[in-house]
Amino acid sequence: MEDLSQEEWTSQLEEDANAVILDVRTDAEVAGGIIPNAIHIDIYKGQLFVDEIEALDKSKNYYVYCRSGNRSGKACAIMMQLGFANAYNLEGGILRWEGDIVDFE
Repeated sequence: MEDLSQEEWTSQLEEDANAVILDVRTDAEVAGGIIPNAIHIDIYKGQLFVDEIEALDKSKNYYVYCRSGNRSGKACAIMMQLGFANAYNLEGGILRWEGDIVDFE
């Protein structure tokens, strides 16, 4: 797991053909908008969160965010315990995000 600043996260993401963006916020938070192309799995789902994470492709590079960076840091730690090679936490979360946000579908 690696904590990345918004600049590092964005530039690394743009260069990464094997990237997946993961939003671990609640449904209510996601209703306010999501980073384009992100998948949403609420970390507060407990075991269901772990089950959904385990179903993901471990060979991909995951760029994880939440509201402020705390839950996404925990999600990255869980992912590393489950055998994911690369999980990158967005420091400051979506609160500091300066890029595009789209309505969640």
